[in-house]
Amino acid sequence: MNSLSSRRTFLKQTGVLSVSSILPLSVLPVHYKYKMGLQLFTIRDAMVKDPLGSIKYARSLGYEDGEIYGYNGDNDTYYGIKSKEFKKQLDSLDFTISSGHYDFSSRFNQPIDVLKKYVDQCIIGSKNLNSKYITWPWLAPEYRTIDNFKVLTDKLNIIGEQVTNAGLQFAYHNHDFEFTDHNGEQGYDIILSGTDPNLVKLQMDMYWVEHSSNKGIHELIKENQGRYVMWHIKDMDKVTRDYSEMGNGSIDYKNIFSSIEQKDLQYYYIEQGGNFAKNSMQSITDSAIYFKKHLQRYL
Repeated sequence: MNSLSSRRTFLKQTGVLSVSSILPLSVLPVHYKYKMGLQLFTIRDAMVKDPLGSIKYARSLGYEDGEIYGYNGDNDTYYGIKSKEFKKQLDSLDFTISSGHYDFSSRFNQPIDVLKKYVDQCIIGSKNLNSKYITWPWLAPEYRTIDNFKVLTDKLNIIGEQVTNAGLQFAYHNHDFEFTDHNGEQGYDIILSGTDPNLVKLQMDMYWVEHSSNKGIHELIKENQGRYVMWHIKDMDKVTRDYSEMGNGSIDYKNIFSSIEQKDLQYYYIEQGGNFAKNSMQSITDSAIYFKKHLQRYL
């Protein structure tokens, strides 16, 4: 008796044999460590028109988790839907929201009490969605000076403590401007050294690290153990260096994922900020197909 027949006999005797048990191993469902995530900003045009329909479509492609944006703290709404009702709709789609990008930058120069009030609102929304992370995603161009990066670190620590005390976690998301040289100083170095690692985690945008940092992805993770809890994964056009669908660009994610340290990673999100070959929904379709075929095995 060959090994396949022996396996079938054993499963039948133990009552485990089912249709899936006799399928070739190549077509059996695979359970990955991490949910395949999508930064919903990628499909922001579709989300404005039909947020739940857009998420339903993303779910059909294999995306199981998302990072949200567009919270209205005064009304406690996401895309015009009350946060608790939005959570019910997400549950019906079997889709989770593990993190959110919130509009802290527009409150950068406002009194700290105003900022902390907004943080309290974000905590309410995040808890209603059962999200783990609240993330600072952006610093407006007018604030990108070395002195303001020092101010930013203080704000990040304050928010981090507030969010942590509420039972959630806080993170900072990088772009390219943090790596700009200011007479020998970089904003990202100030953020890394000036924030409390226990209060301020990091969300690495791998595209922007590859695009603009003088340090590589592996080096940053090695130097900041315990901090890079989330990744943004997007590809870079081979010619223009703009965003691109997964697999169409120049970033060697197979090599990165097969060799990168993942012990601190909790969530990842596929993203494409623009430069769509056709439109945003087709881009998340193409990226999902490529990612599941070539990259998900590493995660």
